[in-house]
Amino acid sequence: MKRTQFGRGEAETRFGPGFDRTFRTDRTTLGLFFPIEAFDGPRPAMEDQIELAAEAERLGFSALWARDVPLDDPGFGDLGQIYDPFVWLATVAAHTSEIALATGSVILPLHHPVDVAKQAASLDHLSGGRIVLGIASGDRPIEYPAYGRNRNERAELFRDALLYLKELLGKSFPTYESERYGRMHGGDLIPKPLHGCLPLLGTGNSGQPLEWLAEHTDGWITYPRPPSQQQRVVSEWHSLTAPDEPVKPVAQSLYLDLAEEADAPPEPIHLGYRMGARHLESLLNSLHGIGVHHVALNLKFSRLNVRDVLEKLSPLARGEPL
Repeated sequence: MKRTQFGRGEAETRFGPGFDRTFRTDRTTLGLFFPIEAFDGPRPAMEDQIELAAEAERLGFSALWARDVPLDDPGFGDLGQIYDPFVWLATVAAHTSEIALATGSVILPLHHPVDVAKQAASLDHLSGGRIVLGIASGDRPIEYPAYGRNRNERAELFRDALLYLKELLGKSFPTYESERYGRMHGGDLIPKPLHGCLPLLGTGNSGQPLEWLAEHTDGWITYPRPPSQQQRVVSEWHSLTAPDEPVKPVAQSLYLDLAEEADAPPEPIHLGYRMGARHLESLLNSLHGIGVHHVALNLKFSRLNVRDVLEKLSPLARGEPL
């Protein structure tokens, strides 16, 4: 593993406290996907979410993640936290003070880069630099026609939008020409990110070669896999960072149905496991060893009360042994 330059207690990053709280080198941190609740079917109740977000911050969780699901697609699955991710995270920001606020992920081709840049940089300022911007190309078939976009062009749309977004966030009075998104000349985005840069995390491949994502993003969100398989995938990502550059961190999602018994062995569920806290601790240690820096938990299938789950996981969230 190459030397890294992020994480508390090390050299300051060029990003902000949200990135630094989410990504450390000494351990794999824990975050939570909204909604922080268990539910059947596509629609969560969204009850007590602000209180649970504040509780997650108090207990030491490092990040709260919000998905971008603009439309209800009955054939595809749940609706995430229902609300627009920027509006929702702004509400959460007003009731928290330290926990990172992450998008997982904004469907970049469905939105104009100027609007995404404006929303993300505004929220970054209003939250004190706590934003981590996950971005993706999207895969729900009904979304692209609804936006008047060609789904078969989503890879090209993603690539164009990301390059435009980076110009807007990172340069003063940038010039950018795009057949898909327009022409930027003579104007400037305000505000710029609070700490100069906003961390951009690609999700999956988003229709791009992994080498391209490694070059143009600041980190990677991937999907859960058995540790042996995940090791190969993550090693490929890390191999794309030059030896004299800091490692670009890796985050992954994980559905978790936490068992009452701490020693309950892992049982596979959709994109995750039912297991006890000690086996989750072992999994986090394994993931840390292969270069996964953050795990965002989804509690949709939880059979325990989610408040009890947060309490049971609080030592792991703080980086303490069980």
